Amino acid sequence: MAGQSGSGGRFHLSPVDRFGRAIDPAVLEAAGRIGLRAISFAEQHLTDPAVAANLLEESASAVSRVLQTKRRHNERPIHDLETYLFRAFIRRINRVRRRAPVTDNPGKFVGTELSVSEDFELRILADEFLRRCDPVTRDMYYRRAQGFSWKEIANVYGISAHAAESRFSQAFQRVRKKLGLRD
Repeated sequence: MAGQSGSGGRFHLSPVDRFGRAIDPAVLEAAGRIGLRAISFAEQHLTDPAVAANLLEESASAVSRVLQTKRRHNERPIHDLETYLFRAFIRRINRVRRRAPVTDNPGKFVGTELSVSEDFELRILADEFLRRCDPVTRDMYYRRAQGFSWKEIANVYGISAHAAESRFSQAFQRVRKKLGLRD
């Protein structure tokens, strides 16, 4: 089970992730050393330690696959496994945060509590943004809010993931300019 805190303040992961993929013993050891610190960091951004523990487990599994690939191809090993694992973990946290729609938890925005008036203003801004967007950009916004990746959105429109993200970003910048908002 992911997320157990054992003796000596070490964090323990299961040797197998939730999909049944084995986690390399060296990666398990590194996860044990950084686990408590990593979960504490993630709680500041996600608030749910169970989600954070699952993300650490998924990161450990991904890093294990990288290690196996490097061994098979006789490539240089990862120099600092703890740092590599922590960075993989942070990338997963950021991905989860980006996919979370702003309206899912109106009391939280960029790690701070919003007052009722700030929350209301944020909702008005989001509504105004969506009202001024073309239908394709609005659809992209709703798909991102539902957790779709840029690649999945791009497949819907028959374009590259970069093109989809760029189109959305450019539309966002145009609307910001129309609304008179600064960077």
